[in-house]
Amino acid sequence: MELIRGIHNIQAHHRGCVLTIGNFDGVHRGHAEVITNLVKKARQLGLPATLMTFEPQPQELFAGQNAPARISLLRDKIALLAELGVDRLLCVRFDHQFAQLPPEQFVESLLVDKLGVRYLVIGDDFRFGQKRRGDFEMLCEAGEHHGFAVVNTASFLVGDQRVSSTMVREALAKGNLEQARRLLGHPFTLSGRVVHGQQLGRTLGFPTANIALKRQVVPVRGVFAVRLWWSGSEKYDGVANVGFRPTVKGQNCLLEVNLFDFSGDIYGKRVEVELVAKIRDEKPFQSLDALQKQIMNDVDDAKALLSNDAG
Repeated sequence: MELIRGIHNIQAHHRGCVLTIGNFDGVHRGHAEVITNLVKKARQLGLPATLMTFEPQPQELFAGQNAPARISLLRDKIALLAELGVDRLLCVRFDHQFAQLPPEQFVESLLVDKLGVRYLVIGDDFRFGQKRRGDFEMLCEAGEHHGFAVVNTASFLVGDQRVSSTMVREALAKGNLEQARRLLGHPFTLSGRVVHGQQLGRTLGFPTANIALKRQVVPVRGVFAVRLWWSGSEKYDGVANVGFRPTVKGQNCLLEVNLFDFSGDIYGKRVEVELVAKIRDEKPFQSLDALQKQIMNDVDDAKALLSNDAG
């Protein structure tokens, strides 16, 4: 899959495509259904299946910490989209200047002149351009004028259900990892690079791999049974805390993973962490001794949960 970073990197040979536009946060089963149909149509027309997405996601620009929790980082999204057969991913920098682009210019300059869209798959609730004036009806009219077809994603269902990123977020927020997995069509993972921490876990007898979560809002909080791996490694079982570590007055949301039966050095490695099952909510403890006892219980619970999960 070819990644085009920014509108300024669109070249003449990128003109002519079958296109869909959206955040595609989480790349869930509803997204997969849309993309499968997109790729099928692209193959029929002999054109590249192209997806346009935005960084940051629009609501992150406008709402900041009040934006919906992000399910997947761009790096994770790229991997999932490539697996589904997308040929080109256009990642548009979403800033205030782009948000002020008149919708007519978005269509004429970007969709028609630069991308040469022949077939567009889009949600009927998609709004774009200055003051969000652009909508599905405007795109249909533009399609008739410029000669490209416009198809509504509402017809792409999973069973009789229209799966949404909101549904996935709700399942994650409730700690229902199995429901989230069914909606996503793949396990929910958090990824990042292992960084040096405060060494508190080591002091308590439970050394942890600390992974900074580069999200304004994290979709999960609490203690989980997990599996961790990195490129070329086997999977390691563990227990993880996602949160602000209230007992030690943590300031930033962090993913801390204690791996069972592992003593290697993974500082600096980019790792994937699958959240298999939730054990409990994060809570403060009166002392480090109390925290240590709870971690021992969490480890036992995680081992039991993971032994019942085939992975």
